[in-house]
Order: sequence, then structure tokens, then C-alpha cells
Amino acid sequence: MSYRIGIVGAGLIGRTLAFELSKENYQVTIFDSDSVAGHASCGFAGAGMLAPYSELETCESVIFELGRNAISLWSQIIETLPAPVFLQASGTLLVAHAQDKPILVRVKRLIEQKGPDASDDIWLQQLSDIELNKYEPALAGRFSGVVLLALEGQLDNRQLMQALCEGLNRAGVQCHFDTRVIALRPGQIETISEQFNFDLVIDCRGLGAKADIANLRGVRGEMIEVVAPDVTLSRPIRLMHPRYPIYIVPREKHHFLIGATSIESESKSAITVQSTLELLSAAYSVDSAFAEAHIIESRVNCRPALSDNKPRIFQHSGLMRVNGLYRHGFLITPKLVQIIVQFIKSGRPDTSFECLFNSEESLLCKL
Repeated sequence: MSYRIGIVGAGLIGRTLAFELSKENYQVTIFDSDSVAGHASCGFAGAGMLAPYSELETCESVIFELGRNAISLWSQIIETLPAPVFLQASGTLLVAHAQDKPILVRVKRLIEQKGPDASDDIWLQQLSDIELNKYEPALAGRFSGVVLLALEGQLDNRQLMQALCEGLNRAGVQCHFDTRVIALRPGQIETISEQFNFDLVIDCRGLGAKADIANLRGVRGEMIEVVAPDVTLSRPIRLMHPRYPIYIVPREKHHFLIGATSIESESKSAITVQSTLELLSAAYSVDSAFAEAHIIESRVNCRPALSDNKPRIFQHSGLMRVNGLYRHGFLITPKLVQIIVQFIKSGRPDTSFECLFNSEESLLCKL
């Protein structure tokens, strides 16, 4: 007899979990009120950065542990997808203008202190001018003290979302897009027109689960995509900034994502003038060739976060809720999915990540 799993929410975590569960021969069905493209999801609006060492500055150690093998885990998943996904593992460069050099020094020190081994110079390297010229010639002679976090990378988020959807179809996962779920409970999912029964229901709705999970909030992020034929940057750049680091992420065909903002707001209104000016002027300050770039689009969405900004797996008989990925969705999803699949198979939490599991109903508004 097959084990039936219903997943509500076809964003990044929902799609990846459904795809990986299908490999284990579970009978999987996924529901989402959004279209198959997933335009409303955080996964569609994200930058796809895989930067566990960069995040050490501000994140909890569990985020680093979840994300330190993200590149290899995503590589394994992508190899099984029916469509190509751009995946880069060329490292991240931390740079600063002269007036912001103290910020870079402080960030480097924090990363070294919290990193796996401060004496290991493989993952963190301070580049000489000659070395910088080898990695990013456009920055040579303009920045000094640049730090390379060599074990970081990125993937193309929209290619991944599309490839995952194609993978679900090929795996025989029943996909109910443009379908609003009006209720979910242990073993049951109810839409406007029908009720479905499962052995396990998994809630991956992100902010859509706000009525069901205490202390869940949205954190707004803003990003601009440009096409800049004259810009030659080839790996993600993090520019130190008095308010927050600004990242520039190169994609194929001279497309670049420029972002940084993390605003305590659940507004999904259009990007603000202040953010637009900050992001574009920062990119121009890194490479003046951005002056001739064309703006393709701006992206705004709200990431789901809990009070401590760490993810949680809420477990209950017949119902599981996965939420709180905050701004670390692409970084931690492959490991988080691996943990969830193993838990479903064995019934026991991964001992290294037991802190992520919570069965106390007091933390839930309702089940």
C-alpha cells in the first residue's frame, strides 16, 4: 500500500520536497493557489545565493551548518532534473570602498571567529592586487583588502523553479496549481471544490500559514535586475555598506541581480525610490559600466521568518509544518529537505538538527 503525502505550497521548499519525496516512491500531491510559474513565491523573486560563510556575520550557527554543503547538495538534485539549471561555485568577493574599510575588517574578523576553522585559509582568503586581477580584473586597482570566500556560489532561481516543476510532472506528482486550499488538517486537505485524504499533510505555505503559526512574520526584500553588456564581473560581489551589505550577482548573458534590503515590513508594494537609488548607485560605484545597463525588472517579496529567524519543522500526527526559512531559502532548502525526507522514512529527527523540530502545540495558533 502506497504512502500518500499532500503538500500545500509549491514555492521553493514545497517543490523541492515534493520532487525528493517522489524519488522515494511516495505518492505525492502538491497544491498551490499560484500559477505553475510560481510568480508569487519568494523562490521566484530570490537571488539564489549559496553563501553560508558570508551569512556567518549575522546568522545562527545552525544556518551555517544547514547551508555549508548547499552547493554539492543542489548539484546532486540538479543532476536529476529534466532541464538545465545554472549553478556556479566560484566563490564570493567581499569588497569595500576606502571609507567603509573598517566594516570589511570587522566582518572578516567575525566570519573568521565563527567559521569552522580560522586557521584554514582555503575557504577565506585575502587577495593581493595580483590575485584580485586574476579573479576580477574590473576591480583591480580600485579595491584593496578584498576577501574571497571560496566555497560559496549561486544558482539561477527561476531556472530551478521551472526545472523542479518539470521534474514533478515527469515523476508523476499530481500538481494542483491555481487551486486555493481553504483548510488543512491532519491527513486532510480541503479545496473549494473537493476534499483529499492523505497519510501525511505537509504545510509549506510560508506566510500563507500565518494564521496557524505563532510569531510568523514577513520580512520584505527588494531587488533590481539589469542587463549590462559591458560589465564583466563573473562571481557574486558583496559590497560593504553602512546599513547593510549590497550584493551584485552575475547571471548568464550579462544579467545582474542587485539587492540587499531586509525590511521589517509585510508590504509587497513596488520598490521604493530610496532602495532603487541605493542599489543602483552601489552597483555603479563598483563598476562604472553599470551606467549603461538597462533595468529589466524590480522584484519585491516578503520572506517568512519566526522570532529567532531560524527555520522550524512543526510535527504532529498526520500533519507537518515547515516554515521560517527567512532569507536563507536557497541556502538551507536542500539540507532541510534531506532532513525532512529522512524523518518521514525513519520517524526520528536527525540528531544533529533536533533543534529544528518542535511538537509542542503551544507554539502553534492551531492545528
